[in-house]
Amino acid sequence: MRRVYLDHIAATPLLPEALDAMLPFLNDRFGNAQSLHAEGQSALEALETARESVARLINAAPAEIVFTSGGSEANNLAVKGLALAARAKGTHIVLSAVEHTSVLNAAKSLEKLGFTTTLVPVDGAGLVHPGDVEKALTKETVLVSVMLANSEVGTVEPVAEIARVVKGRNILFHTDAVAAAGSLPVDVRALNVDALSLAGDQFYGPKGAAALFLKKGTRVLPLIDGGIQESGRRGGTENVAAIVGFGAAADVARTRMAERAERTAALRDRLLDGLPARVGHVLVTGSRTSRLPHHASFCVEFVEGEAMLLSLDMKGIAVSSGSACTSKSLKASHVLLAMGLDHATAQGSVVFSLIETTAAADVDDVLDAFPPIIDRLRKMSPLYTQFLKEKTP
Repeated sequence: MRRVYLDHIAATPLLPEALDAMLPFLNDRFGNAQSLHAEGQSALEALETARESVARLINAAPAEIVFTSGGSEANNLAVKGLALAARAKGTHIVLSAVEHTSVLNAAKSLEKLGFTTTLVPVDGAGLVHPGDVEKALTKETVLVSVMLANSEVGTVEPVAEIARVVKGRNILFHTDAVAAAGSLPVDVRALNVDALSLAGDQFYGPKGAAALFLKKGTRVLPLIDGGIQESGRRGGTENVAAIVGFGAAADVARTRMAERAERTAALRDRLLDGLPARVGHVLVTGSRTSRLPHHASFCVEFVEGEAMLLSLDMKGIAVSSGSACTSKSLKASHVLLAMGLDHATAQGSVVFSLIETTAAADVDDVLDAFPPIIDRLRKMSPLYTQFLKEKTP
């Protein structure tokens, strides 16, 4: 059976250039980057070269890059580390209602330490409005975190506009750019943020390598105490091979980003237009105009996302239902609920995410396989049966 993989928001294949860069550090160049001998200094040099590559991707200075094990750790370091460092100024945090769980749960942990959190609502497209952020600010607010792009519905948020509101009040601002960096142009100076999270596995790098941009002069308390690594901001022996692969993927992303976006956006639009045209009661979720170029998401009424995912998998098509971090949960997505969808509709979530090697034939397979699958699932759905009864005069 031919497999069609369209769950790249959860995992992208490793770029050949990244693998080639990593291999020496999985073999004979195994030195610890903190060792003073030649082998250690070779590892350190590779680490700093990767830091420069990641910094160039987002227009940062190399010293402003802190390597982490993943986007979730970067988000935790930002939310907890920034808020705790600024605790003497206040204990109030503002987040959007559609943040990744690594941001939301980090804030919940801080609430146990006396912090308070305000969630800013979004509109039906999942967009955060700067005016709503401004209304949520108080004299006690020390941190605002609004993501750059949502991995579940693809919406790209107006972070630069929100930053103007936040920075005018001298409040720290973090953005989770894990779903955006490497796929969209990201410039930390233009965004005017104090902290930004990104992860290499979102743009053909290895899993286990991510980073937090921390603007020069921004104070953060480390989550992992230990050695002197990452200028004392993140203890622990560096994953040199993965970080080197992260840097190589960042270099390629800078040069091929526009080409990748143009190709995937055309196929994305075929899905966004084609599925609702072929199947009734299918809603596009997220913004059509401010959207990740490789992302198409829907809610299919009267069926559950898990059933769609498994049925498509049996046809050789891999997709996701909600984010990768919640795909094993039967709970309705907090993102879709925040956008105003009811629980039943929100449970019919399905997400397709593409890469530069996704072919038109892959999209054709989805468009052909989807209608009969939905027809079969709806025939077993009591919700659909009730809908038909109510529709019949």
